[in-house]
Amino acid sequence: MHAATGWDLVVSPDLRTTPDPTARELEVLRAIEATATGPTTTTTRGSWAWPPRGRARTGRTAAARSSARSERGPTVIRAFDERHQQLRLSEVARRTGLPRAATRRFLLTLVELGYVEQSDGLFRLRPRVLELGFAYLSGLTLPEVAQPHMDRLSQALHESCSVSVLDGDDLVYVGRVHARMIMKAAISVGSRYPAYPTSMGRVLLANARPAWLADYLGRVTLRPLTPVTETDVDRLRRVLLAVRADGYAVVDQELELGLRSVAVPVHDRTGTVVAAMNISAPLERGTVEEITVDLLPPLLGAAAALEADLLLR
Repeated sequence: MHAATGWDLVVSPDLRTTPDPTARELEVLRAIEATATGPTTTTTRGSWAWPPRGRARTGRTAAARSSARSERGPTVIRAFDERHQQLRLSEVARRTGLPRAATRRFLLTLVELGYVEQSDGLFRLRPRVLELGFAYLSGLTLPEVAQPHMDRLSQALHESCSVSVLDGDDLVYVGRVHARMIMKAAISVGSRYPAYPTSMGRVLLANARPAWLADYLGRVTLRPLTPVTETDVDRLRRVLLAVRADGYAVVDQELELGLRSVAVPVHDRTGTVVAAMNISAPLERGTVEEITVDLLPPLLGAAAALEADLLLR
């Protein structure tokens, strides 16, 4: 299952200027270029070659051609915005000005790389696109709306707050406010973790479609990330049933020793769970029971306020 997030991954119209690409962006752009355009260097007899005989490619021409191709991946991604969250092939071609055949190759390459999903002839961005770190991808409706709520909650509790969605079997962070460094691994927007040992992941798994969840539990490998990570599928299934019934999840050092967290669901206007919000705290904050009593009520209030704001979008 691709994440049925229900939230809108869009490109902010005021952030359309692409900065110099990072090493990660260049790596992805090269992969897009190589897959979507095929070989571009002269090949041996028996295979097609470029340039054609009698037409030598100059260094400037090659560089210009490569630059133009490398711009097409971001151009295709930028076709999606708040009013164009799902587009057909013809619509992407029209919005980018690229030939239909080239647009199709780039879209299918982005699908193959996991940055775009396709369903019933419609294309839309997937949360994995956050990994690229392009500046113009910061126009994300859910993170924008969630940010002030995370800020207020983090300031009130003096703990870190996050918002995440499910992308395939993984949890993807789409919003994060750091209060203090309590995790060894640095978490930022776009970070991915297995869903099963995290509080937000369990909230999202517990509210996933039953058929998808059954399939997930049948294929997932529950690797121990700490000595107390739940690795028994039947026990995890019972935990998820309790999370769904209780309306929240608490995880005690299953992702990282010394770290506890509480998470609650975030619903859209139809009542569907589209994201999860959590508060993480170190052991000295208190026992599991104490942090639940201390952190859950304000966390529920922040999630409710976020849902109210999402209704206005």
